[in-house]
Amino acid sequence: QVQLVESGGGLVQAGASLRLSCAASGRSFSTYALGWFRQGIGKGREFVAALHWSDGSTTYADSVKGRFTISRDNAKNTVYLQMSDLKSEDTAVYYCVADKYGRTSYSRWAYDYWGQGTQVTVSS
Repeated sequence: QVQLVESGGGLVQAGASLRLSCAASGRSFSTYALGWFRQGIGKGREFVAALHWSDGSTTYADSVKGRFTISRDNAKNTVYLQMSDLKSEDTAVYYCVADKYGRTSYSRWAYDYWGQGTQVTVSS
């Protein structure tokens, strides 16, 4: 049973930084892609970033390129999202996701597992 548990959300001011964590458990993730989606109020779920666990290759949404960095800690089975220069439009619930086929896709339908989400609020 794959389980994804996010942490690290909170309330910050515009321009600040925040790091989200996602602890993954339940199996080996060597063939998986793990990543992040977000959903703001009244909006659909939006791809943020993804990482292939084995080779570390990454994919980012254009809206976060240069500001967000996704990374992993193999020993802790944890994936991180370092967010910098946060903007009010980054306010959303952030979900950790996992794709057993390792595709780092932009599509929400590619991901088999979802965490419960963590709220990030950026005040301007």
